[in-house]
Amino acid sequence: MGSNLFLQLAQNGFSFDLAFKFAFSWHTEKFFLGCLVLLILYMFLTSVMGSFLFGSLFYTFLILGIGIADFLKMKYRTEPIYPDDLKMIKEFGMIRDIIGWPLFLGFILLLLLGIAITGFSIYRSRKLSKKKQLIRLAALVISSFGLMYVSHFNNPNNLLRKAYNKTALWIPYSQEMNYYNTGFMGGFLYNLRVEPMDEPEGYSQAAIKKITEKYTSEVPKEESAETPNIVYIMNESFSDPSHLKGIRINGGDPLADYRTIANNTYSGQMLSQNYGGGTANIEFEALTSFSMELFNPQMTTPYTMLVPKMDQLPSLVSLLKERNYETTAIHPYNTSMYKRKDVYEVMGFDQFLDEDTMKHTETQENNPYISDASAYEEIWDLLAKDDPQFIHLVTMQTHLPYNGKYSKTDFQAYGNNTSSVNNYLQDIYYASKSLRNFLEKLDSLDQRTLVVFWGDHLPGIYSDEIQQANAGHALHETEFFLYDNHHQLKNQDQKNVITSPFYFTPDLLRQAGVQTTGFHQLLLALQEEIPAFEKGMYYQNGQWGESVRLNKKQETIYQDYQMIQYDITTGKQYSLQENFFEE
Repeated sequence: MGSNLFLQLAQNGFSFDLAFKFAFSWHTEKFFLGCLVLLILYMFLTSVMGSFLFGSLFYTFLILGIGIADFLKMKYRTEPIYPDDLKMIKEFGMIRDIIGWPLFLGFILLLLLGIAITGFSIYRSRKLSKKKQLIRLAALVISSFGLMYVSHFNNPNNLLRKAYNKTALWIPYSQEMNYYNTGFMGGFLYNLRVEPMDEPEGYSQAAIKKITEKYTSEVPKEESAETPNIVYIMNESFSDPSHLKGIRINGGDPLADYRTIANNTYSGQMLSQNYGGGTANIEFEALTSFSMELFNPQMTTPYTMLVPKMDQLPSLVSLLKERNYETTAIHPYNTSMYKRKDVYEVMGFDQFLDEDTMKHTETQENNPYISDASAYEEIWDLLAKDDPQFIHLVTMQTHLPYNGKYSKTDFQAYGNNTSSVNNYLQDIYYASKSLRNFLEKLDSLDQRTLVVFWGDHLPGIYSDEIQQANAGHALHETEFFLYDNHHQLKNQDQKNVITSPFYFTPDLLRQAGVQTTGFHQLLLALQEEIPAFEKGMYYQNGQWGESVRLNKKQETIYQDYQMIQYDITTGKQYSLQENFFEE
């Protein structure tokens, strides 16, 4: 009960009032169901260690670690800890960068204590009497089966899930509300393993064939077989603070260089799934053209939960490899984050350049991350090759933490005037300047080169007041543009576009007059009807709504897209046999 109450406190920002009301007034039944699960976990740990004392110590460290991690994730990203997040425990570098040295040292101390306690306790348990060993074995078997049963929480016949369902109000489109309504334990259990998508009604090989034939027949015959270079730049936390209510910037416009570019090409705002994080999910959408909105809510991170288990995943990478492109991913950080090394192998990248394999690794002032300017130099080295290049860059210069990066900041954000926000403004100023320099240099390149630039999400540094004033889509809109160094895009003059990242590829190829596929035609048809959407945020007819509104034609297109995404991510991949993702 004490450990469950602590987890609830962490989830509620250490508000004793909310935590105690949840446990003993509003949701008592769900609170005690969570206690039952924790009891099974406690029994498992004590039986493994053969000691109530050392099992209790390890259990305490574990609960403390999870609770603090949940509190910090809620603070920076307004998003709770998921079961899959526990895999990130080995990402020491990222943890240190995000939480700072004091907390990181505490984390390492807890980890070392846990390992030491486990080793010593298991060694010491050899001296237990035969009777105690039998009791220990029985407890281990019972608790192991109990945890295994709990792990199937999302099975509709699971008794624990049925017990929760009596009083739980699940909110699939908002995990924050899910945890709030069902408690930390309820929300955590809800996010245990589940199929990526539920099977759509009528799914079959014949149904897939009908869809693929329909959209493949719509591929324009006049499209060119040209192979221009294609560069994707996902810029970490790049967004426009001046779009937020309550923010006023003194010292000029940190995005002046960016606007010089965006005002002369197809540009606008992109809808990001999350606030303050979720980089890998936006990257997944941009490269695969599959939407996070269609997945079950428990599929929180496809990069770690889905893609590494797949043998084949059609994407822009696989398409361009078929067209004889060299494909390179660049991320100026380590290769293990979000299992990128495994993911990029499944997608088919020829090479992955990281902080250890890049040639250009300069940083700027006190910023610990490799600068955008250095990353662009890495791109230039690749563009010098004769073969057409697809280059996908995920930058790091503008990643948190922001405080202390620069000795002098030229901008101040009134309404949220903190050191972190002001350093962030300096970050995006440098990012804009480097971007402009890169594109001006790109204009001198003879070979046609297409660029997609976007920010993955807003930084999780704004005050609660600013977040409340901008609740909804405003906290999820980042900057984007499509760029052609030959300036031949069909909608070159269109500005203030609202889009989603899974539309980038078909939109770019269509506007550049480059060969599309049947899958792209499906996406373009969907874009005409719903220009941007994520769970709880739908942009239609120039207006935002919390739910999607579809007529018969729109529903058919949406269901076709849903069927294809299910077929690839969860189903039998019939559409691959129909060459739906090829020219």
